Amino acid sequence: MLKKTVETLLNNALEEREDLFLIDFTMGADNAISVIIDGDHGVTVDDCVFVSRAIEHNIDRDEHDFSLEVASGGATAPLSHVRQYKKNIGRDLELRTKEETVVGKLTKATDTHITLEWKAREPKPVGKGKVTVLKKAEIAYQDIVEAKVMIKF
Repeated sequence: MLKKTVETLLNNALEEREDLFLIDFTMGADNAISVIIDGDHGVTVDDCVFVSRAIEHNIDRDEHDFSLEVASGGATAPLSHVRQYKKNIGRDLELRTKEETVVGKLTKATDTHITLEWKAREPKPVGKGKVTVLKKAEIAYQDIVEAKVMIKF
């Protein structure tokens, strides 16, 4: 019963703030509620407070005992939502598929796949040595095992 109420309140809050979207929602047996959100323009503390208040202020504490945590996915969390790929176009990703791991620039993200570009050293077609070539691949979301944004300092 409480889980359904929280889901409804969470969905209403995210409908009100269309720039935010849900990454993960869990509720433990002890009514420990955990909500992970992301946003098209990042997530601020105020965004987390907004979602937290939308849930907490609409549940009677006398009727339900619960704890609530609302947080952003974090900079090192793997990408899991199509909107996360779209907001990170132009950034470098470390992407792992079943066949290989590649670090490259995310140049395009559609509803079905991404386009990744990277440089690789390959043997020259004629003679000794290697040459740097630009590689480009379209990768379907279902083929991605894990993708993380590479943080640069």
